[in-house]
Amino acid sequence: MDARAEQRRKAAVGHALPHDSAHLHVSGRAAYTDDLPEPRDLLHVAVGMSSKAHARLCAVDLGEVLAAEGVVDVCVAADIPGENNCGPIVHDEKIYATDMVEYAGQAIFAVAAKTVEQARRAALLAAIDYEELEPILDPLTAVEKGSFVLPSETLARGDAATAISDAPRRLQRRVTIGGQDQFYLEGHIAMCLPQEDNGLLVYSSTQHPDEVQHLVAQATGRPAKDVVCICRRMGGAFGGKESQAATIACMAALMTVKTGRPCKLRLDRDVDMIMTGKRHDFVVDYDVGFDDTGRIRGIDFTFASRCGISADLSGPVNDRTMFHCDNAYFLENVSIVSHRCKTNTVSNTAFRGFGGPQGMAAIEYVIDDIARTLGLDPLDVRRRNFYGIGERDVTQYGQVVEDNILGMIADKLEANADYRARRAAIHEFNASSAILKRGIALTPVKFGISFTATHLNQAGALVHVYKDGSVHLNHGGTEMGQGLFIKVAQVLADELGVPVSAIRINAADTSKVPNASATAASSGSDMNGKAAQIAARKIRERLTAFAARYFSVKESAIDFFDGKVTVGSDTLDFAQLVQLAWLDRVSLSATGFYKTPKINYDRDTFSGRPFFYFAYGAAVSEVIVDTLTGENRILRVDIVHDCGDSLNPAVDLGQVEGGFVQGAGWLTAEELWWNDAGELQTHAPSTYKIPTCSDLAPEFNVTLLENAANREDTVYRSKAVGEPPLMLAISVLHAIRDAIATESNPLPALDTPATPEAVLRAIEAVQS
Repeated sequence: MDARAEQRRKAAVGHALPHDSAHLHVSGRAAYTDDLPEPRDLLHVAVGMSSKAHARLCAVDLGEVLAAEGVVDVCVAADIPGENNCGPIVHDEKIYATDMVEYAGQAIFAVAAKTVEQARRAALLAAIDYEELEPILDPLTAVEKGSFVLPSETLARGDAATAISDAPRRLQRRVTIGGQDQFYLEGHIAMCLPQEDNGLLVYSSTQHPDEVQHLVAQATGRPAKDVVCICRRMGGAFGGKESQAATIACMAALMTVKTGRPCKLRLDRDVDMIMTGKRHDFVVDYDVGFDDTGRIRGIDFTFASRCGISADLSGPVNDRTMFHCDNAYFLENVSIVSHRCKTNTVSNTAFRGFGGPQGMAAIEYVIDDIARTLGLDPLDVRRRNFYGIGERDVTQYGQVVEDNILGMIADKLEANADYRARRAAIHEFNASSAILKRGIALTPVKFGISFTATHLNQAGALVHVYKDGSVHLNHGGTEMGQGLFIKVAQVLADELGVPVSAIRINAADTSKVPNASATAASSGSDMNGKAAQIAARKIRERLTAFAARYFSVKESAIDFFDGKVTVGSDTLDFAQLVQLAWLDRVSLSATGFYKTPKINYDRDTFSGRPFFYFAYGAAVSEVIVDTLTGENRILRVDIVHDCGDSLNPAVDLGQVEGGFVQGAGWLTAEELWWNDAGELQTHAPSTYKIPTCSDLAPEFNVTLLENAANREDTVYRSKAVGEPPLMLAISVLHAIRDAIATESNPLPALDTPATPEAVLRAIEAVQS
C-alpha cells in the first residue's frame, strides 16, 4: 500500500466510529418495519395455527372467523394463485397446510381485519376437526424410524475405526447439545402495499430481501420484476430472519393480492416463538482413541439434529457442523456421520454460527473428557492437538489451514489471563470450600468464513455521487444492528476521500441491488464492503482521469483525502471537482460486483476449499457454582479475538462481547422444551431465560488481536466478526464442568443448556 493509500485508510477505516443509527436508536427515532406510516386502508393479518403436532385435517370451518368483528377476509391454501411453498432450497414447506399438519403452530389460514386485536381474536375462532397421528418429537426416535428431511451424509479421512481400536486409550459418550431461540427484539413482520399494474412493494424485517422478493413472486404468481422488497433495519435477527422472513412476507402479500388492500402481519412474541425455527439441537455420539499424552489418534462422530418438518436450511447447517467438529484440532483419522432428522416440530433454521457451534461444542467436550481421564490440564491437551504450521495442517475436508495463529493467540491469552496461577488458586479454593466450587477453562475458536454454497459468495453495490459532492450508497447487505452499514460507509469514505458524514446509507432494496445473497455467514462486510469499494474506485478513477486532463497534470499527482482533492501543488474541494466533472459529462454513478476468490468446493465429495479464510480467537472463563442448588455465575472472562485489521474496532468489540454473551445464554440458560404432545412450552420471556445484565461477568476483558492483518485480500485486510465470538462461550460450559468434577468422577455428564437444574443433576450423579 503506498503512502497516499495508507493516509486515506487512516481517515475512516480502522477508526472506532459510532454506529450510523446510534443517535436514532437512543432517541427512539430509528424506524423499523412496524414504525413505517400505515396507509389509511391497511388491513392487519393474523395466523390461524394448528393445535396438533401431527394430524390429518378432516374439516376446517372458518365461518365464525369470517363473521367476527372487523374481519374483511381470510386466506387459505386454495387462495394462493402461485405456488404454496416457502422452502428456501427444497420446495418441501407449505405456506398454508392443506390436508395435514405436521407441527403444533403450523399455519392453516390467515385472517385480515381492521385492527390487530380483531385479527388475532378472530384467528382463534376456527373450528378444526383433526385426526391425530403419532408424532416424532426427537432426533433419536427419528433415526430409529428412518425419518429424515434430507439424506444422511458421511465425511471420512484415514481409518478411524482402526486408529481408535489400536489407540492406548478409548472413550465413548453421548452428549446432548440444546437448541436456542433467536429472541430478536423485533419479531417477524412484513407489510405489503399494492402498486400499479400488479406490482407489490414489500417492507420486510429480513436478512435476505432477494429471497423474500422471489418467494413472494412465486407465491403470488408474478415475475420477480413486479415485486420489490425493502429493509432499512432490523431489531436483531441472528439467522432467524434469513429464510423464515419470507413466509411472513408471503402471507402478507397473498392477503394483499386477495383483498387489493395494503396488509401487515406482525407476530407477537408467543406466536413468533411457536411458529418460527431455532438453532438445531443435536444428539452427538463420539468414540475416540487417544494416547497417554492426550493426542487424538482416531475419532468417530455421529450427529443427529432435530430439523423439524422440512429441510429449510438444515442441509448447509449440518454440513457446517461436519466442517467444524475439528474446531482447532487436527483429526488425522476421522469418520463423521450426519443425520438430518425429520420431527413433528417447527422447522429449525439458521442461527449465529450456522451449525458450527454444535460441531465445535462436540469436539471441545471430547478434548475435555480426554484431559480429565488422563488427569491433565485441558489446555495442555488442547495444545497437543492444535493444527500445526506446515504439518498436521489439513482439515478433514481437504482445506489447508494456511493462516494458523492458534498457538500465538493461546500464548497471549494464557499470559493475559494469568491462567496457570488462577488454576492453582482455584484448586486451593475448592479444597477448602465444601459448597461453593470454582472452575476455569480456556477454549479456542477456528471458524471458516464464507457461504458453503459457493454461488452465494457474491455481492453488489450501487454508488451515486451527486453534483454537490454528497454520496448515495446502496448495497445488498442488511443492517440488523451489527454495524454493517457504518463499516461499508467507512470503506466508501476512504476510497472517495470524503468524510463519512457525506454519505447517505440507504435501505437494502431489491430494485437497487438485485440478486443479493443473505446477510449471513459472517460475510456482510467482506462481500458488501468489497463491492462498494469496487464501485467507489470506478468513480474515483473517472474523476482522477478527468482531473488529470482538465488540470494538465499526471494522474499520479492527484489524491483524494478528507473532502479535498490534491491536484499537484493545488487543492480544491471534492464537491468542486465533482461539479466540474458533471459539467464535462463524466459519469458519477457506478455499480460494484464482488465474488469471493479461491473458493473451490465439491459438495458431492465434501472436499475442497469451502472457506476463504479462518477467524480465530480464544477465551478464558472462570465460574462459581453452588453445589446445593446448581446455580452458577460467571466471575471473569478474558478474550483475545482475531478481527484481522479491524474496519471499526468499536463495532468489532461490541460483536465480540455480544456474541460471547449470546453463546453463554445458549449453553447455560436458554432451554427449549416441548411436552409429549409436541407443544412448545417455552415461548415467552416468562419461561425462556435469555442472559440479562446480572448474568454478565463483573470482570470482562476483551483484546482485539493487533498487527494481525488478514493474509487474504479482504476489504482492507479485515476479518469477519459476526459469528466466531459466539463459540468463545464454550469456555463457560467447561469451566462449570471443571467446578463440579471430582477425583472420583472426573467426567460429569453435563449436557447443554447447563441450567441450574441440569448442573444439580450432574452434581448428584457425580456424588452418587
